[in-house]
Amino acid sequence: MPEIPATSRRGLLFGTAAVSAGALLTACTSNEPKKSDTATNNVPAADDKPGKAVTIGFAGPQADHGWLNAINENAKERAKKYSEVTLEITEGSNDTAAQIGQIQTLINKKVDVLVILPADGKALTQVGLQAMKAGIPVINLDRIFASPQAYRCWIGGDNYGMGLNAGRFIGEQLKDKPNAKVIELAGMDNLELTKQRTQGFDDALKNYPNIKKVARQAAEFTVESGQAKMAQLLQAQKQFDALWNHDDDQGVGALRAIQQAGRDDFLMVGGAGAKSAMDAIKADNSVLKATVLYPPTMAASAIDLARALGQAKGVSGMAELEIPASITLYSAVVTKDNVDQYLPTGFN
Repeated sequence: MPEIPATSRRGLLFGTAAVSAGALLTACTSNEPKKSDTATNNVPAADDKPGKAVTIGFAGPQADHGWLNAINENAKERAKKYSEVTLEITEGSNDTAAQIGQIQTLINKKVDVLVILPADGKALTQVGLQAMKAGIPVINLDRIFASPQAYRCWIGGDNYGMGLNAGRFIGEQLKDKPNAKVIELAGMDNLELTKQRTQGFDDALKNYPNIKKVARQAAEFTVESGQAKMAQLLQAQKQFDALWNHDDDQGVGALRAIQQAGRDDFLMVGGAGAKSAMDAIKADNSVLKATVLYPPTMAASAIDLARALGQAKGVSGMAELEIPASITLYSAVVTKDNVDQYLPTGFN
């Protein structure tokens, strides 16, 4: 899960405003007959109708985690939607050399477009460059390559935004409580994504001077580690008001530890959007009150982008001739008020 430069929304807004103002001025002052056919209306955009045949190669890491398995399933199901799309999918591996070999096989097969979720973005940059040099555009999914020359488009989640929105939700729940205390059950500290999630969380809490983070423990994105590390936190922290857990898989273990300790004196916010977490939020019978999404549906969107690229089309709903260079997904907060809306996206 990568870190990318923020796009210039200000520039986009000013550009859009200028175009809109110009169009309005022309409409008000020109005596020329209105043209019925503009460049915008002629932009070819991908839609659900069958188009040119496209073979998409998909290479992801080993599905040893609920979220990663959902990535694979989302890609497969989306490809089935299009009769003209053939999906060449690899077995998936967390071994860098093995994944490079799998991608090189797809390059040799001369697929039209590659979708790659690298086990290690930096380590697989060279094979991304290799594909691009071979004339095969790459959709870089989630974990970003070290060079923008290694991909045509990056699409992924917002780890900083995850932490930010978790912190904002907790902050709003506790804003009127004097000397409120929160703790954090993080993911693997050797991953950049974990640092980004923590940074976003800490930055959000700066807006709530009554709240102090009193403890942080790193786990390993597994049920077992979540249970063990949560038990340690509960033993060390006899009183706190909120917990943010970075990952819903390790959250299953965290909830077990909380129930075993008989604690219900705080609220918990999860991360990623597992179905089990959403079910618990809907039942409203535990400390888990929200989860912040890191949507695996990004893999389905990556297939859509790859199809559009293979058919030389733009994105439906946008005036651009080309697909964007990068797309950062939003980390929505799921609560009992909106859980029904997001339940279909929950992963097992």
